[in-house]
Amino acid sequence: MRKHIYINTKIHPYKKNIQVSSDKSLSIRTILLASQALGTSKISNLLESEDVLNTLKTIKKLGINYKKKNNCYEVYGFGLNGFSPKNNTVINAGNSGTLGRLILSLLIKTNKTVKLIGDKSLSKRDFSRVIKPLQLFGANISSKKNCLPVEIIGTEFLRPIYYEENIGSAQIKTACCFAALNTPGKTNIRAKKSRNHTELLFKYLKIPIRVRSNKNFDLIEVQGLQQYKAFDYSIPGDISSSAFFIALTLLTKNSEITILNVNVNSTRIGLIKILKMMKSKIKFKNIRFYKGEKIADIFVKSSNLLKAINCPSSLNSSAIDEFLLIFLIVGTKTKGISTFKDLGELNKKESPRLDLAIKFLRMIGIKVLRNKNDIKIYGKPNLELKKNYHVKNFLKDHRIFMMSCIAALTLGGNWKINDKDSIKTSFPKFLNIIRSLGAKIK
Repeated sequence: MRKHIYINTKIHPYKKNIQVSSDKSLSIRTILLASQALGTSKISNLLESEDVLNTLKTIKKLGINYKKKNNCYEVYGFGLNGFSPKNNTVINAGNSGTLGRLILSLLIKTNKTVKLIGDKSLSKRDFSRVIKPLQLFGANISSKKNCLPVEIIGTEFLRPIYYEENIGSAQIKTACCFAALNTPGKTNIRAKKSRNHTELLFKYLKIPIRVRSNKNFDLIEVQGLQQYKAFDYSIPGDISSSAFFIALTLLTKNSEITILNVNVNSTRIGLIKILKMMKSKIKFKNIRFYKGEKIADIFVKSSNLLKAINCPSSLNSSAIDEFLLIFLIVGTKTKGISTFKDLGELNKKESPRLDLAIKFLRMIGIKVLRNKNDIKIYGKPNLELKKNYHVKNFLKDHRIFMMSCIAALTLGGNWKINDKDSIKTSFPKFLNIIRSLGAKIK
């Protein structure tokens, strides 16, 4: 089967309602928390992407059974430290940094050696950011150059820690919270602001957690060894998946879209805040709350010209997965110079996204100046492409593939985009949904 797509026709104006795939962050977290709950948890509307399916395979390999009934996954948990792996069990996290880093935190009391591996992309990513705090808890972890493969063997003699998380990584913060579940006493984390799904899930599950917030940091306290019961949870739509259709609509003349039932958690909507600063036409409708998470329908209307922006770095964490699209929008829909600072974390994602984003923008004729991790983008509104473009060598990063599709459908030109299967990690239905809007993709 062909592994690339061709796009040589711009999308026509549309007015549609759509529903995107379920939230990946919540899908992975609910499975992992269900694996430590006591009893049968029921998770409906679970994202069935490779990252999430690998999470299910992982808990199965660690002795936790599950079953799918209609649109609901039942996970049969044995409680805290309920894993029962064989010695030298090998777990493959695939492309998922979230799964890879979080599963280690739930293995810190396991008395068998477990080896964690991943795909080519994940094997290049830094695991020291979770290895360091987990070692402080007392776990025995070994790796070469702080990358996969990683071996872990837990200990009965866990100790609570105080940890300062200064990157703004929800994975590090969550790893500490998950590790605290099996640790006696109170674990304290001083964490730079990042997505807070874990804290909200802990509160919903009545796991003793205390969060005190100030402007830049959260002070989090988790009381360990407090068993929680099985639960029911329905996963809402993913804001990161919605982002591609928000961008598509903003860049397509005379178009409107309503994206239904999306998680608009305040720690995940940096994209929306940035686009509103640029004077885009975006509204939340039918706002409601579900087990701590804010849910809404997102209405977007295309714009003729947007305002250039000096992006506050305080929004970096809450927009980290959407910067590729933000760069595309400011490059092609604004007049003037937009500035972005402290974007080094982008190069620690599935691919070196900052490097590749700059390469992409320059390929389509957008001027970009870079100073270490700061960039300036010179807007070129009403850009019309007519050449041939080939997007390749991007470590099969799903977000680069999808961003390239948005560019091809809105800017013109003849495009060949490699590695279409990359979307299976997070958004398998992407091409189907975009075709439903009228996109012609070969």
